[in-house]
Amino acid sequence: MSLSGNLGFAFVILFLLLILLFLVLNSKKTFVSLRAIPAFKKLGRAFGISVEAGKRIHLSLGRGSISGEQSAAGMIGLSVLERIIRVAAISDRPPVATSGDPTMAILSQDVAKAANQTMSNSSEEVRLRSRLTGLTPLSYAAGVIPVIYDEQSSIDIILGNFGSEVALIADASERNANVSLAGSDSLPAQAILYTTAREPLIGEEFFASGAYVQAGRVHVASLHAQDVMRWILIISILAGAVFKLLGVL
Repeated sequence: MSLSGNLGFAFVILFLLLILLFLVLNSKKTFVSLRAIPAFKKLGRAFGISVEAGKRIHLSLGRGSISGEQSAAGMIGLSVLERIIRVAAISDRPPVATSGDPTMAILSQDVAKAANQTMSNSSEEVRLRSRLTGLTPLSYAAGVIPVIYDEQSSIDIILGNFGSEVALIADASERNANVSLAGSDSLPAQAILYTTAREPLIGEEFFASGAYVQAGRVHVASLHAQDVMRWILIISILAGAVFKLLGVL
């Protein structure tokens, strides 16, 4: 294995060890302090208003597959979906998830079933909550728009891998006067959402979504591990620059 491969492997092992460490350290804590992100504060208030008003929460999972480079974005969306289902359990209109990838649609159905095992909902109701709206970018967006307009949704959470078609989804949410929280692992989609979504998530804020919606302690531990790894990388870069100037490297 090459030097770069060894460094990459060591990086992954260290990151996993840090996650386990923070899981142990935070296991007895009932509350873990996180950096305030205004978008998630507003989303929390919107959840309560939506449930009280009998409105629906819509989560758009994007078109990324879980078997490629977009797998991380897909898993973030699925973890948020599970939390949303539990939060909106008492709502008259249960949340709905839309996706543009068959595998993601099946997994979202499984997440819905798992989250509803203790809620005494029928399997038919669970199937209706997860929809494959299209297999191409434009067909996917065209299938999402009627969900926003016609199903009395008041919150649109747009999390996943998107292309330029996300502009159509965000525009429909804005025209319907919905609260929209949006993030993506795609740079073009981030640029579009920054100007079209009411509450855009920029950069790493997207990957922190699970921790901020309280999807589980692993998400919080991962967030703390990322902070430590960030400082390790910063120190390594600065040390390398100093050694280079001194002629050591």
